Amino acid sequence: FFFFEILSLTSFVWVIHEETREAIRAAKTYFFIAIIGGLTLFMGLALMYQSTGTLRYDELHDAIAASQNPGFVYAAGICILLGFGAKAGMFPLHIWLPKSHPVAPSPASALLSGILTKVGIFGILMTAVPGFFGNASFGLVILLAGTVTMALGAVLALFSVNLKRTLACSSMSQIGFILVGIGTAVFLSGMTETASVHSEEAAHLAHESIELAHSGLVLHMVNHSLIKLTLFMAAGVFVMNLHKLNLNEIRGYGRKKPLLLIPFILGALGISGVPFFNGYISKTLLHEGLVAAQEALEHAAGSYAALLHGIEWIFLVSGGLTFAYMLKLFICIFVEKPDTAHGAIVPGTDTPYMNRLSTGVLLLSAILLPFLGQPAISGRVAAWMTGDNVFAHFHAFSWTNLSGSFISLGIGACVYLLIVRHVLMRAPEETEGRKRYVDLWPKWLDLEDFVYRPVLLKILPAAGGAFASVFAENKILCPLCILILKAGGLAAQFLSVSTDGLLILFHDTFMRERVVRADRIRFRKLRGIQKSLARAYSSISMNFSFALMMTCLGIIVILAVILAFHYM
Repeated sequence: FFFFEILSLTSFVWVIHEETREAIRAAKTYFFIAIIGGLTLFMGLALMYQSTGTLRYDELHDAIAASQNPGFVYAAGICILLGFGAKAGMFPLHIWLPKSHPVAPSPASALLSGILTKVGIFGILMTAVPGFFGNASFGLVILLAGTVTMALGAVLALFSVNLKRTLACSSMSQIGFILVGIGTAVFLSGMTETASVHSEEAAHLAHESIELAHSGLVLHMVNHSLIKLTLFMAAGVFVMNLHKLNLNEIRGYGRKKPLLLIPFILGALGISGVPFFNGYISKTLLHEGLVAAQEALEHAAGSYAALLHGIEWIFLVSGGLTFAYMLKLFICIFVEKPDTAHGAIVPGTDTPYMNRLSTGVLLLSAILLPFLGQPAISGRVAAWMTGDNVFAHFHAFSWTNLSGSFISLGIGACVYLLIVRHVLMRAPEETEGRKRYVDLWPKWLDLEDFVYRPVLLKILPAAGGAFASVFAENKILCPLCILILKAGGLAAQFLSVSTDGLLILFHDTFMRERVVRADRIRFRKLRGIQKSLARAYSSISMNFSFALMMTCLGIIVILAVILAFHYM
């Protein structure tokens, strides 16, 4: 938990690096989601320890099963899931992800997608599998959250007209695929232990489903990281050369650039689940895990089997949307001609766009993708990561498995031809020019502006005011409450500016450039120091130090409450 929270602070710098208005807003959104998620995670860990007496992975399953407070244990699991899910980009805590990637530098985007989100997934995996393995309700929660994340991310990526935002929403969708695998494994294990799967054949199918889902999710974690590292590094070529990301402005820039075409198309084919590429192997494992789960529950729990059948089709459609938006990017950048009427730059055939080192690193990363798409190699990777050689019962290129991939690819091709070309591309009304890519996603559906900001900035303060008015009716408590609020406000103001004020004071006195005359140091006059301090006190409510200090105070309060309960 300690290093997980350090990751929030360090990755915050990745997002705010450019210091533009959009970067600052996105960084604040990411930071507060990370902090709220971290506090929720801490609350879950505290509840878990209070209810089970341990947080050790190897003891957690037995401790949860023997706990006398199953309600507290379940609440702790949900808090832990939300805390790690905030980093992973899980719905409904995904709002930072589509906004952070477009404003962050491309190397930061590669790390955010390839590493940061996987840290959150790893936390969910290490909580769900050792601790809640056998808990069908908890597995169902993860399965449903993963399904929504998978589908919503794919839809957002399809509507996006920004290169890096499309890749960011794609990361959100792929996180959903992984969560579906975790949810399937935990849910089936719970159905098996509760005798919902009672026949020998159904139990065998359930065990097979768990193995397939577990192998698929850990393999897709690796595959997605490598694919997105490649794609975001390729996107960095556009940023460094054009300083633009809008599809209408970078349209056709990749034409006659084979060293950029090769890594991009290998990444696109991998993430789309095309056979003989690494994404196909991991997605097929996840899909076969869902199919085996349906067969296991078909006679024992028909309603759950129908639910899994619906999730399977959402899985296939989301995979098709993945192919559709990657096809959209590829055709826009590498096939279509530049639209100079709307700011697109005509690429020069002799102009260098990558140096040798960048070219070598990008090509080497891309070559790994089809290399890992071979079953023998993927099998060894999955067996090493899971400790089980599950590929002995998995035939990657059987017609059954290939048909699932072909269904997704067919759906994607239809979506591109019918929706992207005819709905998401429109010709300007005032001219008869070429069609442009348009973003038709409703602005009011932004979850941050539609839900979170109104709740935090309007509803909660109004509720606090109503709560205070109740206390105002008590003549004894009212003056005391007012005194406490005023004292707290003054303390918060002091804590907010004390650090900045101290730094500015040292900067303008001891750390300033000094003028030496006759071996005597002349310092700034007292009036100048007062102006410097006043500058520090001028911004309180929006001060970043204030946010950090309040976070620390929140953690201290939680620790105090835990210690109080511990010694009671």
